[in-house]
Amino acid sequence: MRVVIAGAGLGGLCLAHGLRRAGVDVVVLERHASPDAKPASYGIHLGADGLRALHACLPERSRTQLTETSSTAPDIVRFHDQDLRVLAERDHTHTSANTDPVTRRRAVNRDALRDALLAGLNTANTGRDDVIRWGSAFDRFEYTKDGVLVHAADGHTVAADLLVGADGANSRVRAQRLPGLRRRDLGIVNIAGRVRLTRDLAGTLPAALVDGAVTNIVPARPGWMFLSTWDAGAAERVIVWAWAAHRSTYPDDLGTAGPARLLDLVRDRTGTWAAPVRRIIAETDLATVAAIPLKTMPELPDWQPTAVTLLGDAIHAMTPMAGIGANTALRDADTLRRHLSADTAPVARIAGYEREMRGYANAALALSTRNARGAATTSRLPRSVFRTVLRLAEAVPPVKQRMFPVR
Repeated sequence: MRVVIAGAGLGGLCLAHGLRRAGVDVVVLERHASPDAKPASYGIHLGADGLRALHACLPERSRTQLTETSSTAPDIVRFHDQDLRVLAERDHTHTSANTDPVTRRRAVNRDALRDALLAGLNTANTGRDDVIRWGSAFDRFEYTKDGVLVHAADGHTVAADLLVGADGANSRVRAQRLPGLRRRDLGIVNIAGRVRLTRDLAGTLPAALVDGAVTNIVPARPGWMFLSTWDAGAAERVIVWAWAAHRSTYPDDLGTAGPARLLDLVRDRTGTWAAPVRRIIAETDLATVAAIPLKTMPELPDWQPTAVTLLGDAIHAMTPMAGIGANTALRDADTLRRHLSADTAPVARIAGYEREMRGYANAALALSTRNARGAATTSRLPRSVFRTVLRLAEAVPPVKQRMFPVR
């Protein structure tokens, strides 16, 4: 069997490893000219789904590299008010998933994860026998009696039994395979930035903001802030933050606003907040500040399986407000690997994968969309109720267990 994967992102590379370990001939088409043409780095929390997939798909060398370049992370999500008073804390650090060496939550820089995924794959770009064909963007496909013929933008073609679109949220594979399935704009915009966690800054911040856990600041008024601390490589740590709000709460010039203007918008909205938060905003590196409109795929409907399928953001791009996008893409890779090992016709294997994937992907899409809308609500009543429920959960353990179940 030969499988062509369009896109050398996290899910595509994980799948490439898993299929090669099973003896499948794999070709990865990647539009970037080399492994050095990387997107901006950011941090990822690897949860049980992602870690199981990496353990199942990656060779030992890559797994070892990943372990050496990542760190264990507290499975803690905190909710504070704008004065940094605790509303609630969800701590799953000592659950069974986090005591299992395979699934214990880890924090990793995206570049480090990608480097581990590239290890063991031929990245020399020396010819058509390379696993990854750098600078060879997917253009289109056509069905054949034996499977699919994949056309690259540079003019060459690859005949395969299956094509997997792993080419991101603006997937060209999806545009041809499922042209009616498009992302929708939620009317929510995140303004995000980073600040270096210097020794001086760290000395002024409470431990809850620098221990690697996820902190949500839930003010009484519209808006929401997310903060977390990440290793940025070269022994540098950063605080990553994002302000989430409905587009209607921003001025009309948001679309043309530069970094300084965007930072001023956040500063204006947090001007009466606790001093540590104000300092984080004040010391943010302007070069890292950007406005990010939140988009999501709709609920995935059923469709007839063919020799072309999709994984990751190519099929279920979601908002970052649940923190599970990368883990879900890795889960796709392992799920597809498992189904392709079945002793059935190729399209039947794809049908099994897509049926299973739609189930958990739709749940993830619903969760991330619900979180985004809750964070950006402009109504004070739902926000007041949510803050009250958080306080109740913190005070009454049975309520907390129901609100934050162990999954």
